[in-house]
Amino acid sequence: MKLKITIIIVLSVLFLNLDMVSAEENEFGIVEAWFNEQNATAETIEGIKLRIGEPVEVKVQIVSKINGDITLKLKEPGITKGYDIIKGPSKQDEWIDNLKIGTGWSKTYTWTVAPNGAWKNGKAPLNILVQFNKGMNDKIIQFTIANPYILDEQYTGAAATTEAPEITGTGAPARATPFMPILLTVGALLLAWHWRK
Repeated sequence: MKLKITIIIVLSVLFLNLDMVSAEENEFGIVEAWFNEQNATAETIEGIKLRIGEPVEVKVQIVSKINGDITLKLKEPGITKGYDIIKGPSKQDEWIDNLKIGTGWSKTYTWTVAPNGAWKNGKAPLNILVQFNKGMNDKIIQFTIANPYILDEQYTGAAATTEAPEITGTGAPARATPFMPILLTVGALLLAWHWRK
């Protein structure tokens, strides 16, 4: 009986984790994101170092699976805001409303952001939050697009303008999230502990 309970718990945790890994899609819609042309949908972009004033591009594409409303915002989770929006459809933490859209509706939003110097010598994550509303039901997709390290150095490249700058990837590979291997290890240890008894 204990073995069955242990197996059910381990499998439940694994299935819940799979849902968390694919958090960029739910039954109401799909959200994809890019940071300097690197796909950030399945994994947060890590390993990037930015200087104060260095422009980067954040792109988010939303596809609706519902008839309803979709709202979204680009945000930082911390109190100190480490980025300025140079160009884009909204300010940081400002909602963008798409009301009365239909199934299959799709739109891509692009922001050019740059570290402003308020936060430096540390990581400053950028998140996307999308809320799908269908009648009285709503579903939220939220994830960290990138988690760059902000250097205490001034960017000396071309100044950001209202024209879209040419932005290239940094070449830094995205790191795999360690959550799944940790869960598998914990599950295996639980099973081994149970069999040992």
